[in-house]
Amino acid sequence: MAPGLRKFVLTAHVTSSVGWLGAVAGFLALAVAGLTSHDAPMMRAAYLAMDRLTWLVIVPMNFASLLTGLLQSLGTTWGLFRHYWVLVKLLLTIPATILLLVHTQPMGYMARAAAATTTLSGADLHEARVQLVVASSAALLVLFVATTLSVYKPRGMTPYGWRKGRG
Repeated sequence: MAPGLRKFVLTAHVTSSVGWLGAVAGFLALAVAGLTSHDAPMMRAAYLAMDRLTWLVIVPMNFASLLTGLLQSLGTTWGLFRHYWVLVKLLLTIPATILLLVHTQPMGYMARAAAATTTLSGADLHEARVQLVVASSAALLVLFVATTLSVYKPRGMTPYGWRKGRG
């Protein structure tokens, strides 16, 4: 990859990854507010905002991060399968993407329930509301691990990386 293009893709990757992490943190804050609030309009607003945040920010940032990460790894000497830290990031991101898409269903359900009623109470859909807090907490942890791997870049080449380095 040419240096200018490499820097552009790296900037896009860092921006989308940090945006994804920040959006998930915002989602978690809204999920906690929706779970702990006793104010029906506040709960309603939280779940409706979470729906928009998911589809307009989290999902696009997730896919942008995945795509730019693939471009970055394939277009630089890091490679996709040469270093364990790159491979681990990929193995974290792909399941995170799948789980994100799976968890859009309960989140969408909560948003539809909030939009359909003006009297959402603290006892309504408690299990689904807890699930949103747990899932977004786990997602935030995974994103922190991926970020840590990107910053520290632990040593260690895969067997494939060793063969490519010697060849």
